[in-house]
Amino acid sequence: MPLETSTPTRGYSASKDQLLARLSRIEGQVRGIERMVESDRYCIDILTQIAAIQAALDKVALGLLDGHAHTCVIGAEAEEQDARTAEMMAAVGRLMRRG
Repeated sequence: MPLETSTPTRGYSASKDQLLARLSRIEGQVRGIERMVESDRYCIDILTQIAAIQAALDKVALGLLDGHAHTCVIGAEAEEQDARTAEMMAAVGRLMRRG
C-alpha cells in the first residue's frame, strides 16, 4: 500500500493567498527602494520607505504568530503545548531583537 503524503495544515493555511499577496506587495516595495537608490533619491525618502516595509513585515509576522498560537500551540496535544509555546516565544524574541 503506497504511503500518503499530505501537506500539513499550518496556522496560515486559511489565509495563504492573502499572505502571498501581501508578501508580493512587500517585494515590490523593496524593488522600489532599489530604484530609489539607483536614481539617487533623498535619504529620508528612502528611510521612510524602509520604515513602511518594516511595518508591513511586522504585520505579516503578527498574523503568522496569531495563526501559530491558535493552530500549532492551542491545537497541539497537551504534552506538546509547553514546547510549542517556548518555540513561539523564542520566535517572538528574535523578532523583537532586530535593531
